[in-house]
Amino acid sequence: MKYKYYLSVLITILLLQSALPMFSAKRNMEYLDRGLVAVKVNNGVFLSWRFLGTDNIDIGFNLYRDDLLLNQTPITNSTNFTDVGGLLTSKYKVLPVINGVEDTVGVKTVSTWAQQFKTVPLNRPPSGITPPNKTGNVGRAANRSYPNGQPYSYSPNDCSVGDVDGDGEYEIIVKWDPTNSQDNAYYGITGNVYLDAYKLDGTHLWRIDLGENIRAGAHYTQFLVYDFDGDGLAEVICKTAPGTIDGNGNYVILPGDDPLAKYRSNDTTQISGSGMLGTVLKGPEYLTLFDGKTGAELHTVPYNPPRGNLSSWGDGYGNRSDRFLACVAYLDGVNASAVMCRGYYAKTTLTAYDVRDKKLVERWHHNSSTSNSGAFGQGNHNLSVADVDEDGRDEIIYGACVIDHDGSLLYRTGLGHGDAMHVSDMDLDNPGLEVWVVHEEKSAAYGYELHDARTGKILWGGKTGTDVGRGMAGDIDARYPGFEMWSTGASGVYSSKGVQISTNRPSVNFRVYWDGDLQDELLDRTRITKWTGNGTTTLLSPSGVASCNGTKATPNLSADILGDWREEVIFWTTNDSSSLRIYTTTIPTQHKLYTLMHDPVYRLGIAWQNTAYNQPPHLGFYIGDGLENLVMPDINLIRYNENGTGVSPVFEKSIAQVFSHNGNIRVIAEEDISSISVYSVLGKLIHQNSQIHQNEYTYPLNSNEKILIVNIRTATRNATVKLMNH
Repeated sequence: MKYKYYLSVLITILLLQSALPMFSAKRNMEYLDRGLVAVKVNNGVFLSWRFLGTDNIDIGFNLYRDDLLLNQTPITNSTNFTDVGGLLTSKYKVLPVINGVEDTVGVKTVSTWAQQFKTVPLNRPPSGITPPNKTGNVGRAANRSYPNGQPYSYSPNDCSVGDVDGDGEYEIIVKWDPTNSQDNAYYGITGNVYLDAYKLDGTHLWRIDLGENIRAGAHYTQFLVYDFDGDGLAEVICKTAPGTIDGNGNYVILPGDDPLAKYRSNDTTQISGSGMLGTVLKGPEYLTLFDGKTGAELHTVPYNPPRGNLSSWGDGYGNRSDRFLACVAYLDGVNASAVMCRGYYAKTTLTAYDVRDKKLVERWHHNSSTSNSGAFGQGNHNLSVADVDEDGRDEIIYGACVIDHDGSLLYRTGLGHGDAMHVSDMDLDNPGLEVWVVHEEKSAAYGYELHDARTGKILWGGKTGTDVGRGMAGDIDARYPGFEMWSTGASGVYSSKGVQISTNRPSVNFRVYWDGDLQDELLDRTRITKWTGNGTTTLLSPSGVASCNGTKATPNLSADILGDWREEVIFWTTNDSSSLRIYTTTIPTQHKLYTLMHDPVYRLGIAWQNTAYNQPPHLGFYIGDGLENLVMPDINLIRYNENGTGVSPVFEKSIAQVFSHNGNIRVIAEEDISSISVYSVLGKLIHQNSQIHQNEYTYPLNSNEKILIVNIRTATRNATVKLMNH
């Protein structure tokens, strides 16, 4: 079997005579530890851990309880195990085993959870009270008046994850929303929005106060958490304004602007028009890059584009001008860029930024401002990112259109704005990826449809003449190849070919991998259910927790952040709104799949999952028919160097020089070598030594393989080298 991990994508000329290593143009993705989690269950302790995207497919694992080896032979066919002798006091560690040798580098010991969830305590912001206020929620008519101000409090809203301190574990970035947050279409003063960073044990790392000039609501604050500059540490990017205070307590401000200026409309008589009470339609707008470890401002630029003429966005009162989206995309195929988006009902803009030397550098700006052309009016309340044309670089699937990696329009379907969208390999007979979208435009030729992600060709759909507000896609029924789809625009569930397979319709909010098979389960509010073919059964229904975002009923986050490839779901506690619960599955599975976070489409789905009308993430490949032909991702893992520099083997100086001559391999490294592994191009392990502990190593290679893959590990770095065996 050929695995992409061992193949170069861009390099076509191999080293014929040179002894220096050459690197392929792989995506730089985050280093993760094994993510071992231990949960007390009725028959002992359930354990699960990560299989990494850069692991050898045949890797095995040894499990230890209190330093006692639990398995007689390395576990190679799964990444979970039930220890029938495990106790609540037991402590565990997992060690990778390659060619019979345990890898002890970076091994961590974990304690056992007492229940199926881990509680993460939070530092809830203090409650507040607004100036005298009115609110309106239906047709912008006043339904409450607060002559003495409106009291409000806070609950955790959308979350994201990233490794902000470089220890191989995710931290959680929490957006705190006030109880008086508002939709753009309605007036009303809101409390400030806060972004917090927490370690999984509840350690509060920092707080960013976005200030009065950033309104609270689903459409205003789309925040990106990702390692943008390849140093092994995640940064945070979001829209800011005068009045924003960073994690070090300093104002975010550009020269000439006033950090104490107030641009929010406080005129209680204005309940319509461009001066609507509570809206912020004047004053500077910023985009800020924050340090993920401290929350400190690193760089701020004017937001591009500015509001300009409000009516160009689709109305004159600031509703559609303040519809923001954001995503992360590998626009050059190697490094992550931030893409900040404004508008989708009419004028539509996207601006891409790279992070270089801790500064935001604009890569390109897309502006569709002419009706019936480009991306004008084609955007959704959400987006997705994938390499739809298979050129190694990402596109932004922006509702009914796609923006190419260079900022140009790839295509538009012309079907207009919609509320929900899903991207994955749904139709196994159609090459590449597909897009399932529901549309709001009543005049659209399709109220729901499946189209080819590369070309926009409609594969099937239905005209509804209505605003279709919900649509879901997932592989929920193993009897039918590919995904199943359903929406509020039609009754029942449909196969990937558009054939109705059931007249019953399950929930239409989220999907999740939870039980032991390779099909999707359904997540709605706080319940996880399993499709039975014509109905559902409940797998998880926790008490004392709540979902987010009203009728959207989304989790704070759903992502593969711990354990094996099944996903965790995060909800907030209802008793005092001051903690999160991370729920993980304890259902055994024999399927061995690398962590979903090392699939680029899925990982970028986690980055954009907090955007506007949250949508669930999907894999960029199909697993429903089995993992026998699993192809490993073509990625590099970037591990943080405690000396202050990241480790990126792509087009940078190697951590070592590798020589192949007369049947010997010689390695000269910058620091002591922890281990060396040598593979054939097809992934066969030829040699491994994890007991080197010096910076030079020579090995007589008795192999006829012409192309060699050499993996070198030091205490702080990891690189993979391809070279010719002379």
